[in-house]
Amino acid sequence: MERKNVYVGMSADLVHPGHLNIINRAAELGDVTVGLLTDRAIASYKRLPFMTYEQRKTVVENLKNVKNVVAQETLDYVPNLKEYKPDYVVHGDDWKEGVQSQVRQAVIDALSEWGGELVEVPYTLGISSTQLHKVFKEIGTTPDIRRNKLRRLLNAKPLLRILEVHNGLTSLIVENISIENEQGRCEFDGMWSSSLTESTAKGKPDIEAVDVTARMNTLHDIMEVTTKPLIYDADTGGKIEHFKFTVRTLERLGVSAAIIEDKVGLKKNSLFGTEVKQTQDTIDHFCEKIRAGKAAQVTEEFMVIARIESLILEAGMTDAVDRARAYIQAGADGIMIHSRQKEPDEIFEFCKEYKTFYRKVPLVVIPTSYNQVTENDLAEHGINIVIYANHLLRAAYPAMVKTAESILTHKRSKEVDFELFSIKNILELIPGTK
Repeated sequence: MERKNVYVGMSADLVHPGHLNIINRAAELGDVTVGLLTDRAIASYKRLPFMTYEQRKTVVENLKNVKNVVAQETLDYVPNLKEYKPDYVVHGDDWKEGVQSQVRQAVIDALSEWGGELVEVPYTLGISSTQLHKVFKEIGTTPDIRRNKLRRLLNAKPLLRILEVHNGLTSLIVENISIENEQGRCEFDGMWSSSLTESTAKGKPDIEAVDVTARMNTLHDIMEVTTKPLIYDADTGGKIEHFKFTVRTLERLGVSAAIIEDKVGLKKNSLFGTEVKQTQDTIDHFCEKIRAGKAAQVTEEFMVIARIESLILEAGMTDAVDRARAYIQAGADGIMIHSRQKEPDEIFEFCKEYKTFYRKVPLVVIPTSYNQVTENDLAEHGINIVIYANHLLRAAYPAMVKTAESILTHKRSKEVDFELFSIKNILELIPGTK
């Protein structure tokens, strides 16, 4: 008798007895083809898997009872089902609610076209992927694994959202905060180590007064308690000779990327624009700095991203576009285009020009001033990374001032209790406190 064809879709990031139960049940029905979700498919509704697609494929190919492994490019099973037309689809019974309930119904509808059947295996009690992921987070990560995450995410998602951090506590917020919506789990993809907010948190001006050594100490605090990728705000990068050492140091720590801006002299915050004296670097000299940084790095994963200040300094769109082409030619792994306008028009104009480039790299924006624009709008214009560059510090300061004023006014702290995190919650937030 000809054996039936059985399709099993799975992520297989952390293979546990629940997965084996499903595969074994599928093997009782026929020859098992595993539709292995790609990184892009998984990242569309939850976090990026720990292992790459190729690593996961190697594991699944070597599982007993698996005959074939094929890529499933989307959370939706239907494209693969219509291609392979299996007699059975086998899945755990834990997808009847939530984001996957619609996926389940689409599977049932597709199978009905050729008389296929959905077989659901009871959930394996005592096994929780969520708990396993939590344990992995508590164990932590390594610099090599973390450094590569940004590139993996860029390949897996159309737009990455990055949030500013300036100490260990703010980095824990980015690491752990998430919401559930109709698309699944929504969270921040990584952290932005901002020179502005770190300087401000130390009570110093944003003029590179906090040196690289001091900032590395903060990075150690952040990296010790998180696993997500980090982009480092390197300001101008300093002298070319110094930038090479900075690249090596960031690589060793597991930082994924450094963004350097094409200005020279005493650093002034870009949002001042032409209100203060700011000098843009020459294209040739800045390209030399990019090449030096790329030549200094040891790993392939680390990224040097070039930040263009032409629109900030009113040098014009043509200058911005010319610089982007030159910086990419010099080896920049990404382009950040900056603006302080209240509307995103000039950013979108740059994006239109950028789409005509023969060679492109990821495009980064920081929409602090034009903050009415949505992530969907940015993605539609070809932007790959959006950085929310200073919002946690800006949120914290007014709250702290309000608390201090209340204590002075009432000569006690009771009136602000309802607005504060409880001591118990603080203790539970920090791993290892209990």
